[in-house]
Amino acid sequence: MQLEERIQHVNERITAACKRSGRNREDVGVIAVTKYVSTAMTSKVLDHGLIHIGENRWQNAEDKWNALHDRGIWHFIGHLQTNKVKDVIGKFAYIHSLDRLSLAKEIEKKAGQVDLQVECMLQVNISGEESKYGLEPEEVVPLLKQIREFPHVHITGLMTMAPFEEDAERTRPVFRGLRELRDDLNRQALTNQPLTHLSMGMSNDYEVAVEEGATWVRLGSVLVGKEED
Repeated sequence: MQLEERIQHVNERITAACKRSGRNREDVGVIAVTKYVSTAMTSKVLDHGLIHIGENRWQNAEDKWNALHDRGIWHFIGHLQTNKVKDVIGKFAYIHSLDRLSLAKEIEKKAGQVDLQVECMLQVNISGEESKYGLEPEEVVPLLKQIREFPHVHITGLMTMAPFEEDAERTRPVFRGLRELRDDLNRQALTNQPLTHLSMGMSNDYEVAVEEGATWVRLGSVLVGKEED
């Protein structure tokens, strides 16, 4: 499939998943994950109207961002080391992977220096996999209470990664768990504004994630394809 066909295919599947779950298509944003493709391919993605670009390491994103930053909205979706915050602040509109107090403090410090408010999502390890980053669900409330008064860190929602499953249906409890956690946090009114976003769903399971309430899906191979495309 060429890029145009992949975009159409993904959009049709998201639209169908929204219809099955009674959601509006415009409530689901698509992040094109370009970490495995070149600057030229990323430019082509932007040419096709996919303005939300996801990268997981500054080292891989730097050349693309330098060449293309004014054409897209950039999302940092990978594990963020504290000493790399300085490279991300002011470049990425969203950080999807806030998972510890020390990182929140560094984001607050660096964002404060340039008077920016950074939209962040708390990464939660709903599946409990040891190989995955993220807060344990019971750690979310204490962290929210600690950082809710940070003026430059705006928590807008939650992010998770499901285990890779051949049968995507088996990921449903993970996505449902993140949605239920978000709803519970909102009932507790732990943030200044309600948490709205759920960043969940990747190439192999995004339809299930949409059915369970994803507001951002992070799509690499199924959307961006391989470099030779």
